[in-house]
Amino acid sequence: MPAKSKKQQMAAGAALAAKRGERPASSLKGASKEMARSMSEKELREMAHAKRKTLPERSGG
Repeated sequence: MPAKSKKQQMAAGAALAAKRGERPASSLKGASKEMARSMSEKELREMAHAKRKTLPERSGG
């Protein structure tokens, strides 16, 4: 599942870094904290690796 916005992509990247141990999990807040808790590393990788050019700054909705 690719990211729907740049903000979501950045949150997924932060959660992925924490899941891999590259960043302390205690530094996560909000959406990234929930993503790290509820998504697998594979799901986070797919979301974080979306093409940025095609993403809006924020998802409308």
